[in-house]
Order: sequence, then structure tokens, then C-alpha cells
Amino acid sequence: MNKKKIINDPVYGFVTIPSAFIYDLIQHPFFQRLRYIKQGSMSHLVYPGALHTRFQHAIGAMHLMSLAINTLRNKDIAISEEEEEAALVAILLHDIGHGPFSHSLEQTIIEGVSHEMLSSVLMQRLNEAFDGRLDLAICIFNDQYERQFLHQLVSSQLDTDRMDYLNRDSFFTGVSEGVISFDRIIKMLYVVDDQLVIEQKGIYSVEKFLIARRLMYWQVYLHKTVIAAEQMLLQALRRAKELAQQGSPLFASEALLYFLQQRVTKENFMSDSAHLSRFTRLDDTDIMSAIKAWSTHEDKILSLLCSKLTNRELFRTEMRSEPFSDEEFREVQHRAKKTFGLEEHEVDYFVYTQTIRNSAYDPSKSGIKVLSKNGTLLDITAASDLSNLDALSKTVMKYAIVYPKEIYN
Repeated sequence: MNKKKIINDPVYGFVTIPSAFIYDLIQHPFFQRLRYIKQGSMSHLVYPGALHTRFQHAIGAMHLMSLAINTLRNKDIAISEEEEEAALVAILLHDIGHGPFSHSLEQTIIEGVSHEMLSSVLMQRLNEAFDGRLDLAICIFNDQYERQFLHQLVSSQLDTDRMDYLNRDSFFTGVSEGVISFDRIIKMLYVVDDQLVIEQKGIYSVEKFLIARRLMYWQVYLHKTVIAAEQMLLQALRRAKELAQQGSPLFASEALLYFLQQRVTKENFMSDSAHLSRFTRLDDTDIMSAIKAWSTHEDKILSLLCSKLTNRELFRTEMRSEPFSDEEFREVQHRAKKTFGLEEHEVDYFVYTQTIRNSAYDPSKSGIKVLSKNGTLLDITAASDLSNLDALSKTVMKYAIVYPKEIYN
């Protein structure tokens, strides 16, 4: 069977699957599941085009990794074929642990377990299935390989993951502020002492990359309507869990019902292989089919949340720089109780506050290093002549309150 396939990607054009082994990984059910998990979670409720998937993102990130490796080889950075395949596998599988609706429900279905941890566990399972062929890829993914630049291409503040999702999300949402010069950035990559750096000629492209990341967070990922939709989804799942654990009958797929009826935490997750087996059968369709069915459930709270979510009658989000006072919060709660006839313990499903943080760049972590013409390395904030780049390294905090629009009608 010919496994050297070509995928027509709307962002990059033709993308080649580089080997039979990588083709087999893509064909595995763990990876195919990503076709049914939206990359942008609930952002399609604001930007209708944002229906692209984690599958597309993973393929795109692998394509950028291939371009980066070719660039470094052309600059006489020795990278073996084994290292190349391992790096491609590491970036291909970096998001394989995502659950339904990506970040929105992270640590909700399985409490306290991040998608990175789940990705690592699933990579280990794949390694067993493929007779240890993922050993080096797992080493690179977990930053345990001596040539650290390979891990930095997978996960850092200038990695192929971020380059693809900014480029892809801006393409599908139509938010042009997120467009980055990914090809220029990749052409300017270099390695010094096994650390990934950017040549001085590429500094302006990196500046634009950081600014684009900040703008995409405010305009897409942290858009106030997206926040409201995500909170409604979270509260619907929380209510469904409460009802299921009280013995109320609920429509749900077998895999979803499993997590609704019991509490799965980080502590007990690894002790029972049934948890992982059922998690890998979950995707967006399990959640949305349940939400549609629950919109007519006899429980008032669950049906109200689900019917509003299904019909895009989304809650309102107010966002500002100062926290909401207890008096303001109680006033909103009082209005919600009065409008919907809620008991005291029920109002939390309809009114909630949230602290939102946005940081485009964190110099305290492994920063982006610029290689100057005299051979010295400088952090991007020190090398840049852009006055507001230093401001991008500061975490911006905003405070939100989410509530049904009807309470002020």
C-alpha cells in the first residue's frame, strides 16, 4: 500500500505525509479522534468559519516542523533522519490528549489532568503498540533529549505549534490581525549551543508574531461572547454530573455517561485503564448530542442552559480592569433568582465571575533569543527597538461577570 500521501491543506497547500510510520500514526483511532474536536472550541459562535479541527492543526504543525528542520539543515545544523522523524512525531502528537471542545472542558471531564499529561500517556500507549518506535519522540516531547532545540520547536514561546494555530485560526476566523510571517520566521531560525535562536534579520517578524498572539487572544480566544458560551457549557456539564451522580436518568453516549456518573481525578486516573479507554472515545459529538437532548430535560436548570446554548441565546459578559464588588455580584444574583425563580443554591449555574489573564510573552520562562551580528545572544525584549514589546511581556488581568441577558430587560 502506498502510504506517501499528500494532504491538500487550505492554509499551506499540499502537505506531504513523510513516512509510512507517520501515516500509520495518523490512521490510528487515537489520532483520528482529533477530526471531531474543534480547534477553536466555542469561537465558531462568534466567527462562523472557525470550524477547523485539532486534526488539521496537528498536520499543519508537522508541516511547519518539516520546514524548520530543512532550514536548519541548510545552515549546516546536523539533524539525523531519526531525529527528524522523532521531532515530526512529537509535534504531530502534541495535542492528541485534548478532550472535547479543546481547552474549554480541560480538567473538567478528568479533574486536574491537563491535555499535555494525557498526550504523554497516549504517546506511551502508541509506543507500546508500535514496538518502541516512539522512544525518541517521547524524549523530545518531554524535554529529556540533549539537543534541546528539538523540544523548543515542539514547545516554546516560538514553536511550530503556536505558529500554526495563529496562522490557522486567523485564516478560519477571518481575523487578519492574527496573520504572521511564519515562513520568514522559520527561515530566520538558527541553533546555538543546542538552543533555538532567531537571527537578527528576523526580529521584526517575531515582534509581529508576539503582537498577533496578543490580539488573537483578546479578539478570539478571550472574546467576551466566547467566554460566555464556554461558561454555559461548563455549567451544563456540571449540572449533568450532579444529576447523574444522584441517579437521575440522562441521555449520553456510553463514554460520556461513564464520566458523568463518577468522579475521575488525577489521583485515580492512572490506576484504572478503563478511564483512558473511555476518554479516547470522547469528542465534540458526544457533548453536543447530549446538550441537544438535555435541552428538553425535566430539570429546569439543565434544560435552560442547554436550550440557550443550542439556540445561541448566550449569556452576557461584562469585562473590566477592576474586580466586581460583592455588592455588584449579589445584585446580579438577586436579579437572576427573581427572573428565573431560582433557589439560593441554584443561582451559581447562571451567574459567575472569572479572572482573565493574557500574556503574549513571558521572559521568565525560556525566552526568545536573538542572535546579533556580533554573535551575542539577547532576549527579544532587549534586542527589539519596539517600545511596546516590553509591555507585551506583562500579564494583563481583566475581570468578568457572566449572567443571562434577560435579567436586565
